[in-house]
Amino acid sequence: MLKYRKPKKAKNIPSFKQRQALGICNKKPLIHDIHEECGLFGVYGHPEAANLTYLGLYSLQHRGQEGAGICSSDGRQLFIEKSMGLVADIFTEKRLRRLPGYIAIGHNRYSTAGTSLLKNVQPIVANFALGSLAIAHNGNLVDAMELRASLESEGAIFQSTSDSEVIVHLIAHSKGSDFYERVAHAVTQINGSFSLLILREKELIAVRDPYGVRPFSLGMKDGAYVLASETCVFDLIGATYIRDIEPGELLIINEQGLESLKLFNNHRRAFCIFEFIYFSRPDSNIFGGQNVNEMRKEFGRQLARESTIDADLVIPVPDSGVPAALGFSEVSNIPFDFGLIRNHYIGRTFIEPKHNIRHFGVKIKLNPVRKLLEGKRLIVIDDSIVRGTTSKKIVKMLKEGGGAKEIHLKISSPPTIGPCFYGIDTPTRQELIASSHLTEEIRKYITADSLAYLSLEGLKNIVPNSHDYCTACFDCNYPISFPGEHLKQMEFLFR
Repeated sequence: MLKYRKPKKAKNIPSFKQRQALGICNKKPLIHDIHEECGLFGVYGHPEAANLTYLGLYSLQHRGQEGAGICSSDGRQLFIEKSMGLVADIFTEKRLRRLPGYIAIGHNRYSTAGTSLLKNVQPIVANFALGSLAIAHNGNLVDAMELRASLESEGAIFQSTSDSEVIVHLIAHSKGSDFYERVAHAVTQINGSFSLLILREKELIAVRDPYGVRPFSLGMKDGAYVLASETCVFDLIGATYIRDIEPGELLIINEQGLESLKLFNNHRRAFCIFEFIYFSRPDSNIFGGQNVNEMRKEFGRQLARESTIDADLVIPVPDSGVPAALGFSEVSNIPFDFGLIRNHYIGRTFIEPKHNIRHFGVKIKLNPVRKLLEGKRLIVIDDSIVRGTTSKKIVKMLKEGGGAKEIHLKISSPPTIGPCFYGIDTPTRQELIASSHLTEEIRKYITADSLAYLSLEGLKNIVPNSHDYCTACFDCNYPISFPGEHLKQMEFLFR
């Protein structure tokens, strides 16, 4: 088993250019403070495997917008199509016709590790002694740099800067007697979060990390097996949900049917709590069938129980704030309405006007309904505050553009004080406003009349078996250890 190499001390943190060259530095987000992870879809045994995968990735577009790829197999060889951009723009009918076969896997990418380049778009395809394989990965390996250095010292040549390619090399370098043993040996060497789809000429393999950090589900469509990061995919393609891929499970799908192998036993769970708060679509059921929309409503109900205040109207910051706002309105008996209208048709880039427009970055996305808001005392529900800059602009916009009398901001999650290293792109701890400021200080900064968060205790009382969830972003109790335990070093490496 490959051993950790002790990382350099924090004072020797690589420069921005060095980290970018190593593939461990992302571009700063222009508008959003937190970005999604990645989306996976796979199908075995369907004559239109590539078309189904296209629809699956379309449903999972919210989990990654930088690039997408599909790899298919006709039982004899693999076919790959991938590009930067959105799913609907990449996969034309012509490109889908170049993906024949009855097995396919697909991936939507947001670069949590590795720069935003075409060479890092997945699936990754490779040839080795036992044939061809394609791999798609959702998650983040916290020991990727150490493993990569060890593999390179053994002669491995990397084609990308993505941490996912480490898994490919570990499989190729494994001494297992067959392919399944190689995969099992590889995944027991890595540390972090990973939902994996591995495609070979005649079979499909799914693997989930022992913590179960990211959601991963199995379904069936017209006798074919389908796998997806979220169950909202199954609704679109008309598939039936069967079960979740179990944490620590390796699932083999081939002509013999399904075979499940348990790679890790008696391991603690660490389901990502932020999947409920923001990342998963409201119509998905995750982590054992819990509905995201209902969970967010309950967050709002609990928030109302904890921080009631006299007001005229409850409005959400769309879209993730909507269910919580409905729940808050239900318990508080304060009317709900849409006071902020979101523009859903913004592309990935837009040209800012050369002359100054106040709060342009927010106004291009959200616009207040002045006739509804003018003179009102508003309770504004949002899912989180990260840097605080967006919240500040929203408050000013509601007061100046909407004419609101009072703004009482309510957050349907606890203060975010810790960055995520398990597959979500978050700011460093220094950039998280709640990590260094009290609630009253944050309130003054964003200029709201009041500010309240959902308590961590209240959050844990809502989710079933709360000890099975990772809440590191709220309490800095990281369930998956880092090489050498250098948390500060890891913050910089994953930015």
